[in-house]
Amino acid sequence: MKHKKTYNAKELKTPHGNLIIEGPTSSDKLAGYEFHEHLIAFRQPAAQHQALVGIAKLEEGRIIIARHRETIVGYVTYLYPDPLERWSEGKMDNLIELGAIEVIPQFRGCSVGKNLLIVSMMDDAMEDYITITTEYYWHWDLKGTGTNVWEYRKIMEKMMNAGGLEWYATDDPEICSHPANCLMARIGKRIDTESIQRFDRLRFMNRFMY
Repeated sequence: MKHKKTYNAKELKTPHGNLIIEGPTSSDKLAGYEFHEHLIAFRQPAAQHQALVGIAKLEEGRIIIARHRETIVGYVTYLYPDPLERWSEGKMDNLIELGAIEVIPQFRGCSVGKNLLIVSMMDDAMEDYITITTEYYWHWDLKGTGTNVWEYRKIMEKMMNAGGLEWYATDDPEICSHPANCLMARIGKRIDTESIQRFDRLRFMNRFMY
């Protein structure tokens, strides 16, 4: 499968200044931007910056960023699922995962996450993919946002809905380990029936196990 990437961008006005939401961003461009010190959800900022540059170099890798002038203040990543996850077991070249989304505290509540997803889906090539995301409550910043798991889950779902992702049932043990965890997915318009069936089999791998 040939992975096409068409750059899109939009301006977002916020009380803290205007942001440019753009991508998929090239590895060179990403390397040239500053990376905000408060982007610490997954690893230290410098290490996460390098990780994003690495993802952008992958054939299927997509990074959409939110930047304030020359500083990245938010991002979302898309790439093939981790080889250790069940979602990679189907070896589907048209299934990608929204792996991480992060926005610095200063710009939260300004619809940055929602707009990162909207710009992601402005690329027509996304109609050739099943896009999934697995949401686990232990990754959520409940303390920083002052919310409980159900309030945060509602915020996450609303944000994912902006990119066309919807809730899907699954018997994945990690997702089933807590009722707030969930699988969300968007089936691109050009996805064939066979791919949807393969995705369904990945969702319910334990169906016939007793």
